[in-house]
Amino acid sequence: MQNLKLFALAAAISFVACNDRATVASSNTDNIEVARRLEGEELAKRGQYLTTIGGCNDCHSPKKFTDRGPSVDETKVLSGHPTGSKLPPINASALQPGQWINMAPDLTAFVGPWGISYAANLTPDSATGTGAWTKEMFIKAIRTGKHMGADNGRPIMPPMPWEEIAKMTDEDLEAVFAFLRSLPAISNRVPDPVPPPQVKINDGPSK
Repeated sequence: MQNLKLFALAAAISFVACNDRATVASSNTDNIEVARRLEGEELAKRGQYLTTIGGCNDCHSPKKFTDRGPSVDETKVLSGHPTGSKLPPINASALQPGQWINMAPDLTAFVGPWGISYAANLTPDSATGTGAWTKEMFIKAIRTGKHMGADNGRPIMPPMPWEEIAKMTDEDLEAVFAFLRSLPAISNRVPDPVPPPQVKINDGPSK
């Protein structure tokens, strides 16, 4: 009888211990998930810091005009050259090497010997931005200077300083990508680059 009591006591202790271990394991899992979420938030915050000091808003964010000049439109951060925005007249000399390079008033479109280029929509809109991109595509695009990181993709156009950005570590590029993924998705279809022969002089790009 005493042996039965000892067995029952041991079984009860074992049951309680198992429950305690399960509770601790569950708690640890919850803590890990919380840590991962915090890590993701911190990663995006670092990406925001890098894009800010890197001047990404200078070209990729539309501007509002104030008495102190253009300032970033905070409702359209990193959404690229606005759809339907008409360019001022273009001087043909801008298409010749060694001449002035023209910029649109809001600094999201550029004219030079390469033709016309437009700042891309970097928000995670799947149809018009980077929503369909993977982290690997993003890093490869920066490393190779090819649009979407495709081996046969078109070059990333000036004045995008991809050669300099390519010197960032993978960790920093992952942080930038995490920040871009955290932005509100803005539907804004940016025009394709226009090569020099197709530039319509004195009336913006040909359509």
